Amino acid sequence: MQALYLLGLEPVAETLADPNSYGFRPRRSTADALGQCFITLAKENSPRCIFEGDIYSCFDQFSHPWMLSNIHMDRKILKKWLKAGYMEGKRLFPTEEGTPQGGVISPVLANLVLDGLETVALKADSRRKGNLRPKINVVRYADDFIITGCSREQLEDKVRPAVEAFLVERGLRLSEEKTKITSIEDGFDFLGANVRKYRGKLLIRPSKRNILDFLRAVRRLIRTHRAAKALDLIRQLNSKLRGWANQQKHLVSSRAFRYVDRRVFQALWQWAKRRHPEKGLGWVRTKYFRTGPHGEWVFSAPTRNKDGSPGHLDLFQTTSVPIRRHVKVRAEATVYDPEYDDYFRQRRKR
Repeated sequence: MQALYLLGLEPVAETLADPNSYGFRPRRSTADALGQCFITLAKENSPRCIFEGDIYSCFDQFSHPWMLSNIHMDRKILKKWLKAGYMEGKRLFPTEEGTPQGGVISPVLANLVLDGLETVALKADSRRKGNLRPKINVVRYADDFIITGCSREQLEDKVRPAVEAFLVERGLRLSEEKTKITSIEDGFDFLGANVRKYRGKLLIRPSKRNILDFLRAVRRLIRTHRAAKALDLIRQLNSKLRGWANQQKHLVSSRAFRYVDRRVFQALWQWAKRRHPEKGLGWVRTKYFRTGPHGEWVFSAPTRNKDGSPGHLDLFQTTSVPIRRHVKVRAEATVYDPEYDDYFRQRRKR
């Protein structure tokens, strides 16, 4: 039922969406949001102050009265979804606020609630003072957003009160612990990337937390496969490594790729040694590693090629993924506007 209503509601949501909203929208991604950050902050005269917004328990706090009054769909159906509650054991817990967790329509409902934030921020300080422009820009991905400004005072005294008033009307509030104002020289983390200027040059790299969380997941996988065959372990690791590298290939990721490959090698070397505590290091190296084209050690396992001949499966190296800059989607483009059919067709071809 939700999927059927989603087919009718999504085109409406796309029509009302903020131009620089990139989360839970067709043909948009985190790479587009980070691309907009680069466009906004890379120039010499770009804004230098950034308001990092974080909404406290966003999906759990949406005001039901506001949603019922402002979302353009059958209100009786919407009310039933919002008030359905959830079961834990034999006990029913009512829901008086927020959207249904896990519902296919919840992301679109969330976007409809938060759309308009960009307009409110732009109007918070729209007057030009001499040669000083407001330099207000908004980039939002779902409930994560940043707002740029020409000064800390502008963001603190004008933009933040406007944003808070916008959120309060919808039953939301900013998280005091995670919401802050920083300078582009100090940098900030956004959508798994670190955005920072180094001597006037903007670099967007995988964030430290992003890298460490990924390595933690890789090490967990290796620990839970202590008795597995090397071939099975390599297949699972390759899927993780390739997926993560493809997510980061649009950023300045070369250093991060080298670091990840080095740490994964160290974890696998320890895994191999623990499996054969009574064998020498040379024996372990011969069994699990082969020499690569540049003399490096490559974690590998024997397998069969498609034609039945003997072969080997190597561990995927994230450094083998070329860095390719992402071409950001146009802010005003939407898949439901026939005017952009050719534009999205060309993007798919590229």
